[in-house]
Amino acid sequence: MIEWFAWAQFAVALAAGLLCLTLGLARRLPSDLTVGALALVEALLLAQLVVALIAPTVGNRATGSVLEFYVYLVGALLIPPFAALWGLLERTRWSTVVLGIAALSVAVMVYRMLQIWTVQGV
Repeated sequence: MIEWFAWAQFAVALAAGLLCLTLGLARRLPSDLTVGALALVEALLLAQLVVALIAPTVGNRATGSVLEFYVYLVGALLIPPFAALWGLLERTRWSTVVLGIAALSVAVMVYRMLQIWTVQGV
């Protein structure tokens, strides 16, 4: 896991979450902007998966539980598509809020993945 990439991913997920929450509470329906923000979060998670698969081969090993890291990563990968599906099926302002909560959840999970990869002792 690359630390600067994880922080960038955290920032994007946080910004997307706050954007979606703000628009949802302003009674806006899911739109290309909100679903697109969540799609960007998902794209960064897919890139994180590739990085996490390659990193150990070049000497960047996790200091914590590798299994726990990948469980977080797979869980985080599932959240945006299901939230976007919900947003597209039930087009209310609360769906936009759900998109925001999903993005904020991913931000928390990325932070935890960074902790597992870099902070914990062996």
